[in-house]
Amino acid sequence: MNILIVEDEPEIARLIRRTLEGEGFSCRIAENGLSALEMFQEQQPDVIVLDLMLPGLDGLEVCARIRQQPGQKDPYILMLTAKGEEIDRIVGLSTGADDYLVKPFSPRELVARVRALLRRSLRQGGQTQTYQTAHFTLDLDRRTANFRRDAHSEPLDLTTLEFNLLATFISYPGRVWSRSQLIDKLWGDDFFGDERVVDTHVARLRKKIEPDPSHPTFVKTVTGVGYKFEDES
Repeated sequence: MNILIVEDEPEIARLIRRTLEGEGFSCRIAENGLSALEMFQEQQPDVIVLDLMLPGLDGLEVCARIRQQPGQKDPYILMLTAKGEEIDRIVGLSTGADDYLVKPFSPRELVARVRALLRRSLRQGGQTQTYQTAHFTLDLDRRTANFRRDAHSEPLDLTTLEFNLLATFISYPGRVWSRSQLIDKLWGDDFFGDERVVDTHVARLRKKIEPDPSHPTFVKTVTGVGYKFEDES
């Protein structure tokens, strides 16, 4: 797997490269946005680790330009941000970023985020067709969801909203979602009512995917904030 690291701080760039190459990835480094676009044209990577604040073209502009010219391989983009930057804007659909990581970060978390992205099927033409975790497989084209228990795979009978909710969680493993963020993602401007309706839908989803819904393993509550998805082997 090839990774393009776009980072203007040499020490951070070297740390990222050393960490990922230690896990068997092949890495290249671009020091600014223009170099990143040139290197992207030369060899399209599987993942781009992209710093938000870059000299010249910033990370958002680089991300947007890459998404405007997808080739045979449409890479995953992991955005690096500093504390206090506008996370929601960065990971919004309009930017094209797939996930974000806040500086300072641990090498272990970086590897986990990259591997989580690569567990999805590599995208063709800008579309992610399948999400896969240790226990779940979601086919977005066929709108099917399966749960793996031991060596067996069982189909999940999910409503449209439950499927979309699970896909949202799985697409950003470990990310904490507030109720308002989930409402924006799932309902958009069509939502009217109490945001606590999210709790109802999460409870219904848990009944269908959790071995013990009263002690959830996958969709976990983050007290005072919202929910996050975890699925470790």
